Amino acid sequence: MRHGKVHRKLSRHSAHRTAMFANMAAALIKHEQIVTTLPKAKDLRPVVEKLITLGKRGDLHARRQALAALRSNDVVHHLFAEVAPRFAERPGGYTRIVKLGQRQGDAAEMVYLELVDHVPGAAPA
Repeated sequence: MRHGKVHRKLSRHSAHRTAMFANMAAALIKHEQIVTTLPKAKDLRPVVEKLITLGKRGDLHARRQALAALRSNDVVHHLFAEVAPRFAERPGGYTRIVKLGQRQGDAAEMVYLELVDHVPGAAPA
């Protein structure tokens, strides 16, 4: 039975999935918008939401936890200095999924995964 099995395997073993989500989360925090498939976006959302919540906490332990997940000092600094303060008054729901249609090659559903305060067309801060 699948009771309690919330996330998809995405045809990857666990270490590959963890590394993929770390890279995608870092790209989303750095660029504030990424293009990916719908299943990956749905599984990445909770990862990014938790990282932004760590950024809102702002203490040393939260910074070290974010660094363990993201593996990049530059991205962690951007998260804590620029991204998290923008969501200080928001209780959650920091990301949005915008559907784009199907990919030409394999008809996979493609989406934008973006931060809710991201303005399309504007350069990231």
